[in-house]
Amino acid sequence: MAELHLDLPPIRPLRVAIEQALREAIRTGRLATGAPVPSTRALAGELGVSRGTVVGAYDQLVAEGWLHTRQGAPTVVARGQVAEAPVPPTPPVARPRWDLRPGFPDATLFPARAWIGALRGVLASGAPDAHEYPDRFGHPELRRALADHLARSRRVVCPPERIVVLPGFGAALVALTTMFGALGHRCVGMEDPCFELHRQLVERAGLAVRPVPVDNRGVNPSGLAATPVRALVVTPAHQNPLGPTLDPARRHQLVEWARRVDGYLVEDDYDGEYRFDRRPVGALHALDPSRVVYAGTASKTLSPGVRLAWLAVPARLMEPLAAAVPVGVVPNLDQLAFAELLRDGRFARHVRRTHVEYQRRHRRLVTRLAGVPDATLTGIAGGLHAVLRLAGGPARERELLAAAARRSLALQGLGPYWHGRQREGGLVIGYSRPRAADADAAIDQLAELLRSPR
Repeated sequence: MAELHLDLPPIRPLRVAIEQALREAIRTGRLATGAPVPSTRALAGELGVSRGTVVGAYDQLVAEGWLHTRQGAPTVVARGQVAEAPVPPTPPVARPRWDLRPGFPDATLFPARAWIGALRGVLASGAPDAHEYPDRFGHPELRRALADHLARSRRVVCPPERIVVLPGFGAALVALTTMFGALGHRCVGMEDPCFELHRQLVERAGLAVRPVPVDNRGVNPSGLAATPVRALVVTPAHQNPLGPTLDPARRHQLVEWARRVDGYLVEDDYDGEYRFDRRPVGALHALDPSRVVYAGTASKTLSPGVRLAWLAVPARLMEPLAAAVPVGVVPNLDQLAFAELLRDGRFARHVRRTHVEYQRRHRRLVTRLAGVPDATLTGIAGGLHAVLRLAGGPARERELLAAAARRSLALQGLGPYWHGRQREGGLVIGYSRPRAADADAAIDQLAELLRSPR
């Protein structure tokens, strides 16, 4: 038998170090399937340890299926052990100096003290279900708190029994798409342009995506004519990405369409809390709660790292949705902490505080980009992003993205939002993303870029 040289890792006890070294030798192919390993006496002598230590290591590896032993025969590497090629580590992604890509709030504004305090309160309360597996539809305490909050802030009236808590709008969209498929739908309508990832999630869940055009009055209901679509995902408060609020007449037309085709509207209210020129427009859900699935999220008000979203679901969809919702994926501790923030007003105070900061940034953006040649800032005064439409079209968009990268300024173009051919060029500016200390400088960098010679 060839001598086996083992490099023991610096861990204790020695038995565990021997086990780990032998596993690594088998994984890397140094010990092939069926190959004998040294006797316990020989390996103990080579390593300078007691034979009992090696016996203990071999016994553990036999129990795990790495080694095979039988009476009167040497111990060998068990069949079925396959050496895999090592996966090279993913190189770290360099962070840009300034980041104006959309979809993220300022992480430095996260209410860490309030969140920690809420968690401490939950743990101190001794609530027994805080440590249990989560309910499929969400913790009852959070569902009650959300029902109260939505009625006050977004005019969404829905009983707690029909509030469903999920880990982000993406998970909610997958669950809804799965449900629609089970109900016989073959496609889902989505605004054109819209967030690319959401299109991908619908397609991965098994349904086709049909584009419905958007103009400066929001999604155009006439684009639904002569299509088999019976479910439409919309962003009525702040169209993503172009920015208009859905025209009042079109709000009614969409609801009438849903009634006519026995269909549903999925209202993605991703940043409806933020409006800077007036009170936020109420949710579309209020026009017909039996035809609108309302979706809200904490990703823009708190953080995408807080995996919390919620649906207000029509009564007739609760049963089919139950089969599509994953089991208990938002920890009860997080749900109860968020419920505490909603109930005692700390969440509302946080939204007001961030509203002031984001409004200030929006004003600076408007001021700094005023008069920029061949570009127009569009959309409502609200939300967490604005769109700069470029007279030079997609070619100018690509040119600016490349120039920004050279300045270590991260920007997002309009290109990926379009379903097919890109109809116009632009930049989607996420002014909420930079840290408070860097926000003004990031906006100034963008203004300098746009005014620099071509």
